[in-house]
Amino acid sequence: MRHPLARALATVGLDADDVAARLTVDPKTVQRWFAGRLPYPRNRTALANLTGWTVADLWPETIPRLKPDTSADELRVTYPHRSAVPTDVWHRHFANAQHDIGILAFSALFSAEDATILRTLQTKARQGIRVRIALGDHTGTHIARRGADEGIDDIMGAKIRNALVLFRPLTNEPGVEIRLHDTVLYNSIYRSDNDLLVNTHIYSCPAGHAPVLHLRLSHPDGMAAAYMESFERVWAQARPAS
Repeated sequence: MRHPLARALATVGLDADDVAARLTVDPKTVQRWFAGRLPYPRNRTALANLTGWTVADLWPETIPRLKPDTSADELRVTYPHRSAVPTDVWHRHFANAQHDIGILAFSALFSAEDATILRTLQTKARQGIRVRIALGDHTGTHIARRGADEGIDDIMGAKIRNALVLFRPLTNEPGVEIRLHDTVLYNSIYRSDNDLLVNTHIYSCPAGHAPVLHLRLSHPDGMAAAYMESFERVWAQARPAS
């Protein structure tokens, strides 16, 4: 089978001598290209221009192969909004944790008001599992801005204070830590080991009305890893709740 370069040149009526003259190379060099030798990059570009074929069509081996899409097996379930996530999904999510539980949100009030979740977090902490909760700093500028964006103003700070009251008894357990952050939070993240429930944030839309993604870590450079890294960065900058 002829090399793609030979076929491409034939379609535009050029032979080895024509190409040699136009590119100022030896005709034997062109014959070597026909036999499979790879031209230098500048000549590959020139030949692509001569034939109208792309470099990828002429020499497919020169195009780096894309890494396989790792998102498909990381994305487990999507929910159109947080209130569509069944309550038992939240309960199982935290109950399945064996090593690490993390909550990063503005208030996470819906979970703080869930007695089953609070009992699960307490039980897990007593089993030696690390529990980290990062809520918005109700005195911070970004929290005030988020309240204004949602049209609830000071209510956002009140929700955080309420959640703190409900979560605070957990700090009596070893391994439980609560911090406050003042960041532009693009997503709320609820971690249970390698599983994440990510509540996306949409401008002017309450978190309860925004979509939720269930992700499972399977690749170090995948989607879940990116969210986990985001959690760690916010956590590192947050201050202990007084």
